[in-house]
Amino acid sequence: MDEFDCRTKIISGTGTVRRLADFGAKRLFLVTDPYFHENGTASRVAECAKAEQVEIFPDVKPDPTVELAAEGTAKLRAFGADLIVALGGGSAMDCAKAMAYFAKGDAKVVAIPTTSGSGSEVTDFAILTHNSVKHPLIDRRLKPDMAILDSQLLQQLPPGLVADAGFDVISHALEAYVARGAGVFSDSMAREAFRAAYEALPASFAGRKEVRLKVHQAATMAGMAFSQAGLGLCHAMAHALGGVFHVPHGRLNAILLPSVVGCNAHVAGAKYAQLARAAGLGGSAESVAVRNLRNALLRLRRELKLPETLAQAGIMPRDVWAQTEKIVEATLQDPCCGSNPMTVEKFLVQQILEEVTGRV
Repeated sequence: MDEFDCRTKIISGTGTVRRLADFGAKRLFLVTDPYFHENGTASRVAECAKAEQVEIFPDVKPDPTVELAAEGTAKLRAFGADLIVALGGGSAMDCAKAMAYFAKGDAKVVAIPTTSGSGSEVTDFAILTHNSVKHPLIDRRLKPDMAILDSQLLQQLPPGLVADAGFDVISHALEAYVARGAGVFSDSMAREAFRAAYEALPASFAGRKEVRLKVHQAATMAGMAFSQAGLGLCHAMAHALGGVFHVPHGRLNAILLPSVVGCNAHVAGAKYAQLARAAGLGGSAESVAVRNLRNALLRLRRELKLPETLAQAGIMPRDVWAQTEKIVEATLQDPCCGSNPMTVEKFLVQQILEEVTGRV
């Protein structure tokens, strides 16, 4: 049996944020970060809803904590919203989704991503941090009612953010395609998301704004795929490392993914080969196609000027080794390990950690 859940309504295009008015909301609670609050974007988006009363929660920071979500939940309950809007990247969306979940109300939730990476606008995941450990919250009720992909919000993305978020799309699509929960519907989404993102990311990084909606849509498709199929070891390790060292999530995925592909290849080689061919990377023999896929990831990482090792990302080897036990334990406890195509054991996490640590 193959099952695919498509709960979230997706609206994509230029100026689509105006569709907030469709809800006829009276009390709007908007969750965002200080940047969008201070530059006026949050207020402009809120105006599109034509609500009678608006409250903006502008305090979201990268790697939102359980405490921040609890603070927002209390304010949400006190305000009594009938529409909750998340505006920003994965952190803002995850925080807003968690707040709506814990508030246990009946307000509609709309996610408006401003970066092309997390896919949180369509997933049943929310990542919160507690005591330097990232904890994935997974529940079908976390899926937003609507996702608005407005290309007008993508015009000012800096290259570094395009790269970090973009490699997250690549990682989501690739891991979903080989995950244990993959099926025909998630495969089609993951395959197209990988192909589109791989093709368009270098141009977006170079400043070609006309391709950014394509990457944005790929991020959403990848989110739909992994929400159904699951992820894998790359994300489990990125969550563990990110909780300790606070390096951007997509950057960690870029460092980890080639090594994870190398380890998983003996059980997932056939599907890796399919993905390579779908992306135009060739390889008639499975081993050649897998090699082409891994080399393509290495090339893309260089094109996007992303670090190859943790040391290049500013994490000193001595700090990695001092935290190894904590990182390994957090990785093994991460739910993403359960959907990795091969069973994840301690030695495998340690092996990859050794490969990616690098030297100063």
